[in-house]
Amino acid sequence: MTTDLFFNAMMSLVNDLSRQVSPQQRYQHLLQKLRVLFPCDACALLKQEENYLIPMAINGLSEDTLGRRFLIEEQPRLQMILESQGLVRFAADSFLPDPYDGLIESCDLKLQVHDCMGVTLYIDGKAWGVLTFDALTSGVFDRIDPQRLETFIALSEATVKVATLIVFLRSRAKQVEQTLLEESDRLEMIGNSAQMQSLNHEISIVAQSDLAVLVLGETGVGKELVAHQIHRLSKRSEQMMVYVNCAALPENIAESELFGHTKGAFSGATTDRMGKFELAHEGTIFLDEIGELPLSLQAKILRTLQNGEIQRVGSDLHIKVDIRVIAATNRDLSKSVAAGHFRPDLYHRLAVYPIFVPPLHVRGKDILLIAGLFLEKNKQRLAVQGLRLENKAKKALLEYHWPGNIRELEHLLSRAALKAVAINGHQQRVVTISCQHLDLGIPQKTAPLSTLPESTHILLESDLKTQVDAFKKQIVLQALEKYHYNQSKAAKHLGLDRGNFHRLLERLQIPLNR
Repeated sequence: MTTDLFFNAMMSLVNDLSRQVSPQQRYQHLLQKLRVLFPCDACALLKQEENYLIPMAINGLSEDTLGRRFLIEEQPRLQMILESQGLVRFAADSFLPDPYDGLIESCDLKLQVHDCMGVTLYIDGKAWGVLTFDALTSGVFDRIDPQRLETFIALSEATVKVATLIVFLRSRAKQVEQTLLEESDRLEMIGNSAQMQSLNHEISIVAQSDLAVLVLGETGVGKELVAHQIHRLSKRSEQMMVYVNCAALPENIAESELFGHTKGAFSGATTDRMGKFELAHEGTIFLDEIGELPLSLQAKILRTLQNGEIQRVGSDLHIKVDIRVIAATNRDLSKSVAAGHFRPDLYHRLAVYPIFVPPLHVRGKDILLIAGLFLEKNKQRLAVQGLRLENKAKKALLEYHWPGNIRELEHLLSRAALKAVAINGHQQRVVTISCQHLDLGIPQKTAPLSTLPESTHILLESDLKTQVDAFKKQIVLQALEKYHYNQSKAAKHLGLDRGNFHRLLERLQIPLNR
């Protein structure tokens, strides 16, 4: 490498310091220049967040690496780099497991021998993270000029410091404290697609206000994660966010669950009890599946939102509450309003700022990032050294439609990982998940249209929801007729409680009396 090439690359990175670009763009450009200047097949920039190292940018590694979170105590090489003051290089025959085994894009087989080294980057005297280099050929790092590498590392630290400072200043301006690592039992909102960038932008706009937010999207897209993110970035983040699953509220105790009750208010009320709205005072209440609420409860929630006060069951006392409301639904509430199943005044109160969460199948390569996160969790759960996706398996994931969205992806990869480990064994260095483990299935052939009943022809011309509702209505009517329109017996026959059955009759517009 000539001196001019090195100088030009360094000047390009220096010029980056004054450019208005995102931290990810800075980091990616840094790694691109690293690959140009130094012989390596892959490199990565990882930031330390508590006990984890989180990939911020990669070059030459599988895309799902960005979704992985490396627990430091389980990665001895990364731990050694963090604990060292200078450059750490590992022998090609080192017995220590490599976190990137099987993840280098140019190699579709597990790696046994390669060069690996890394260095800790420091910001204001504190370890920020690590920069790692990997090569498929042993000994290639012998050709690196130590002085030039030291210069590049110093510029890398400057790049990280500028990016960190910009993020800090933006956070201070918005009074937002952002973290990249969630609690270990909660899924992160990750993704680089245009849809996710737009979603994150919408969240950042509304989070600092106290406006009511209505989160819309299909089942399994992560509406609860959006609600958590809004709360976490809000001025109420230090207070509670109270979760309410409106679909699971038994009608006979729903009012007590939401607004509380006094001792003796009803049979079994042996003590005074706070409701969900009172618990959420000065914080956030998240009303999940809001479209499932019965009309009677909708009216009481509307009164609370209008007056900012609640009344416990059995009490005449009005209690003031200061809450921020986030609601979520997979229904088209505007249609529910038109059909008379949802109050229009409550709908307009909740939908002050609607946010749509995109389905997984439109998010492109975000699927691989999320897959990487799930694979890393399954690797720890199954106690294996490494889990990777075969290239054909990645292609299959990208081509699948994902009707169950992120939840379906999580369950599918958990099953696939379990199958792959069972077949290959825990002792294999890297367990590869192939298409046969994914079991995405083949669409079943449907009967020719001419062989279907005439009533089915009509259904096939309508949308899926209309077809499902028509099918449900047929089953409910059969149950009612069987029990001579005795709703209690019909509900029991269908495995529903009386309250849910009554709401189903209303939604399907089935006459309640015959």
